[in-house]
Amino acid sequence: MNKKTAERIVTLIALLGILALFTYFLKDIMIPLFKMELNNDVEGAKALLSAKGIYGGIAVALIEALQMVVIFIPAEFIQVTSGLSYPFIIALLLCDAGVCIGATIIYLLVRVFRFEAAKSREDAKRIEQIAADRKENNVSMLMYLLFITPVIPFGAICYFASSRDIRYRRYVLTVATGVIPSIVTSNLIGAGVRSFIMSSIPLWVLLLIILFMMGVLFFMLWFVLDKVFFKGKDKTPDSAMYFIIKTFVPLWRKRYQRLHIDGEKLEGLQSPFVLLVNHVSFYDFFYVEELLKAYNAAYVINHHIFMKPVIHTIFVKCGMIPKRILCTDAAALKIMRTVKAGYPVVVFPEGRLSPDGRGSAIVEDAAALYRRMGVPLVLANISGAYFTNPKWRKKFFKGDVYITARREITPEELKTMSVEEISETIDRTIHESREDIVVNYPQKDRAKGLETILYRCADCGKLYTTASYGCDLICTACGAVHHLDEHYRFTDELCDIPGYYDKIKAMEKDALSDGINLEAEVETVIFADEKPKKRKEKGVCTLNRDAFTYRSENIQFEIPTEKIPALAFSGGEEFELYHGNELYYFYPLTDRNQCAQWSLIIDLLREEREAIEKSENAD
Repeated sequence: MNKKTAERIVTLIALLGILALFTYFLKDIMIPLFKMELNNDVEGAKALLSAKGIYGGIAVALIEALQMVVIFIPAEFIQVTSGLSYPFIIALLLCDAGVCIGATIIYLLVRVFRFEAAKSREDAKRIEQIAADRKENNVSMLMYLLFITPVIPFGAICYFASSRDIRYRRYVLTVATGVIPSIVTSNLIGAGVRSFIMSSIPLWVLLLIILFMMGVLFFMLWFVLDKVFFKGKDKTPDSAMYFIIKTFVPLWRKRYQRLHIDGEKLEGLQSPFVLLVNHVSFYDFFYVEELLKAYNAAYVINHHIFMKPVIHTIFVKCGMIPKRILCTDAAALKIMRTVKAGYPVVVFPEGRLSPDGRGSAIVEDAAALYRRMGVPLVLANISGAYFTNPKWRKKFFKGDVYITARREITPEELKTMSVEEISETIDRTIHESREDIVVNYPQKDRAKGLETILYRCADCGKLYTTASYGCDLICTACGAVHHLDEHYRFTDELCDIPGYYDKIKAMEKDALSDGINLEAEVETVIFADEKPKKRKEKGVCTLNRDAFTYRSENIQFEIPTEKIPALAFSGGEEFELYHGNELYYFYPLTDRNQCAQWSLIIDLLREEREAIEKSENAD
C-alpha cells in the first residue's frame, strides 16, 4: 500500500466518523433545528438547544460545520441562535469550533479527494477577480480579506483556499481567527434578542445594539482594509473605499435588471486606457463597472455631485475625477495624471443624459487630448437602459440592458487619424445602438413623466398641454391621444418617443426662423465651491438668438449663446448652467415642462452654427 492510498483510507475513516456523529445528532436535534431555520423560528430553536444541554452545544458546532461544507445554507441563523441560547464566550467558541471543523472537512475533501462544489466554482471566479484587483498572491492574506468582506460564503472561501498552496496549520489558523468578527456580531445580536425576550431591555435598546454592532463591523472592515490590505493606495482606484463600493454595489443593483455584457474587445487589454461610452440612464456607471470588472477605473464625474459632503469624501478616496459639465476646466489635466499613474479612465463624453434615448451630441471635443495621451481608446455602447430609468421617470423598470465594448483604437492608430476622424469615429461608435432589442414593460404607468420631455403637442403644436395618464400621452388642448404599447412604442404614425421628439424639434426649428425670445421667472439655487456653498434667490431668465440673460436683485449677467454648447436640465424641474465658478439651477415658477424647451432651443442654435460653419468650410 503506497502512502497516498493510506492517506485516503485514514481520511475516509475520519470523514465516516464525522458522518456518524452527524447522524447521531440528526434526528433529535439537527433536523428540528433546520425546520426552525426554514421557518425563522429563533425562539423555538433556543428552547430546543436549552433542553438538550451539552448535546445542544455539540449540535451547534456540527450545524456550523455543515453550513460551511454545504455552501448555500446560511450560517447566520445558528450563530444568532447560539447567542440566544448560551453565554457569549460559549457561543463564540462553539461557532468558531464548528467553522474549523467544517473548514477541515473541506480541506480534506479538496486535498485528498479532489472534490469541488458547483457553487464554489462560481464563487471561485469572484475570488480570483478580487485577488486580481487587489494583486494579492498570499492565500492567507486573501482569506482574511474575504472573511471580513461579508459577500462570499465562508465555505466557498475555504474551498478556494484549500485548492491553493497553503499548509493546513496556517489554513485552519486563518479560518479560526478570520471568522471571529462575523461570529461575534451574530452572537451579540442573539444575546441582545435574548435580553429583549426576557424583557431585560426595551425594543429601542435592542435596535440600537443591532445598529451599533453593524457599525462596529463596518468600522472594523474599513480599518483593516484601509490600514492593512490597501495601505498606501488611498485616493486611487486601488483604495479600500473603491474595493468596498465595487464589492457591495453589484449586490444592490444586480436584481434590478438583466445585464448582458460583451467585453471581447477588452480581452488582453492592459491598463491604462480611456473608455468612452454613451449616457442614457442614471445607472450607466454600474453597467460600465460590470464591463470593467477586471480593472479599477477612475470615472469622470459631475463636479456638482462630486462636491456633495459625504459623496465628496468617498469619491476623493476612490480617485474619481470631477468635471464641470459642458464647461472647460482642469479635468483634462487630472485625466492625464490618472492615466500616467496607470489607471483606466471612464468618460461619458455627452456630458448629460439623453432626453429621447438616442444619445446627445458630444459638444466638448477632446479628440486631440485622447490622441496626445498615447494610450488605447476604447469605445463602448449601452443599449436598452433608456427605458429602464430614463431622464423623465424616477421609477426604475426592470429590463434587458446590453453593454458592449465595440472598438479599441490603439495609440498607433490614433496617430494616423486626424482630430476630425477621431471625433467622427467616437460619435458614430458610442451612439450605434442595437436595433434588435425587444423588451416587454408590463407596467401600467409607462407614460408617467413623459410630458416633461414631450412638452409640446405633436398634433396641435400647443405648448405645455401634454399630460400623461397611465400609458397614454394626452393633449389637454386638442384631446389627441398617443398610446404607448408594452415595447414603449406609440401605436400610431409617430412610432416612438424619438419620432415624437423630432416632431417637436421641427416645430421649434420653424419658430426659430421668426426669432426666439423665451422668458421665465425662476427660483434660483446657486452653488459655489467656497462658503457659503449654497444660496437662493428669485430672478428672471431670458433667451434669444444672441444671448442668455439672468437678472435678480443681486446679480445680472449675460452669456452669448455661442458660449453655451448645451443646456443640462431635469425634466419638469430645472435647467442649469455655470457662470464663472458658480452653478446656477433655475426652477421656473410656472410651466416647469419648459425646461426641456430651453435645452432644445440651445441645441438647435448650436446645430445651426455648426451647419453654417460646415458650409463655409466647404466653400
